[in-house]
Amino acid sequence: MQTISMDSVKVKKWAIFFAGIICAALIANALSTAIIASVQFTGPVGFIISFVLYAVFFFGVLYIIEKITGVPFFRFSYD
Repeated sequence: MQTISMDSVKVKKWAIFFAGIICAALIANALSTAIIASVQFTGPVGFIISFVLYAVFFFGVLYIIEKITGVPFFRFSYD
C-alpha cells in the first residue's frame, strides 16, 4: 500500500515534467525567433534554420532542467 507521501512525490515529478516541457518550448521558441529575426533569414532557409535552432534549444533546456531537478526527461532504460 502506498502512502500519501509517495503519491505526492509522483504528482510533484509529473508537475515538474509537464512544466519543464512547457518552459523548454517557450524558451526555445523565444530564443530561436530572436536569433532568426536578428539575422533576418526568411523563406525555406529561415524555416529550416529556425527549426534546427528550436530543436537544439528545446532539448538543451530539457537537459538542463533534468540535471537541476533530477526528473528524467530522457529515460532510455525502463528498469
